[in-house]
Amino acid sequence: MAEPRLLDRVREEMRLRHYSLRTEKTYIEWIRRYIFHHGKRHPRDMGEAEITAFLTWLATDRKVAAATQNQALAALLFLYKAVLDVELDWMDDIVRARRPVRVPVVLTKSELHAVLSNMTGTNKLLAVLLYGTGMRVSEALRLRVLDIDFGYHQIVVRSGKGDKDRVTVLPECLVKALHRQLAYAKSLHEQDLAEGFGSVYLPFALERKLANANCEWRWQYVFPSGNRSADPVSGVMRRHHLHEKNLQRALRKAAFDAQIAKRITTHTLRHCFATHLLEDGYDIRTVQELLGHRDVKTTQIYTHVLNRGGRGVRSPLDR
Repeated sequence: MAEPRLLDRVREEMRLRHYSLRTEKTYIEWIRRYIFHHGKRHPRDMGEAEITAFLTWLATDRKVAAATQNQALAALLFLYKAVLDVELDWMDDIVRARRPVRVPVVLTKSELHAVLSNMTGTNKLLAVLLYGTGMRVSEALRLRVLDIDFGYHQIVVRSGKGDKDRVTVLPECLVKALHRQLAYAKSLHEQDLAEGFGSVYLPFALERKLANANCEWRWQYVFPSGNRSADPVSGVMRRHHLHEKNLQRALRKAAFDAQIAKRITTHTLRHCFATHLLEDGYDIRTVQELLGHRDVKTTQIYTHVLNRGGRGVRSPLDR
């Protein structure tokens, strides 16, 4: 029996460890670039010198950010440790690029209102949901029907960053809009069932453990795509959730129309959620839990714009 190709082995190891599909694609791409950079040599025949040369090339020639360089390093370390089973002393001593500390972009409440006022439809609902809950865009798009608890006014965020679950607030003013969205999603699901489809992707082994659960309404996405597509792993025709690029484009256009000069992304809405809660007097530990931060130091970065700029200091000029 022929030995599996290297990249196929990488995929198998990543799926065995339940890495996300996005991480899998990213690691595969970095490993491929590493191999091509060194003339298609097999990674087993390379080592510290080649990895260091590749990372140096990324920093000096490609001028990538520190986070990008560290991402490439993580992919190569996974390749050598998990796939090739190569344990070398130098692997633990490789210096990771230091990520610069960036101040998050935060909109004032009036700026935020101006941006959201220029949005419509599902994109507006998603944007308001991100601001009202502090979720990441991927977390909001992966929401399933059973994750929204209208009784307790909360949303369960499952498998967030670091594969952790958490609970965040469900804004009262979004209840009616979410019910309308669920009614639309249910009509699509019923149409799929009538046409012989209707199954949805279930994480890990749930599809085997829970018979026919993938066709149940409670497991469907709250924000389903308008079209069915083939599952990239299994090839099964399914209705996936919406793609985040549509929301990103709509948000940028809304910011342009509102004449907001700040650089705005979907993550900006999460920054606004945290900062505005702190402005309203909520405890930083509470905000930390809602955001799912492991360390409160991560949450403390939002205190830089509380009521005044520059760490809350009032300029002597204003006196």
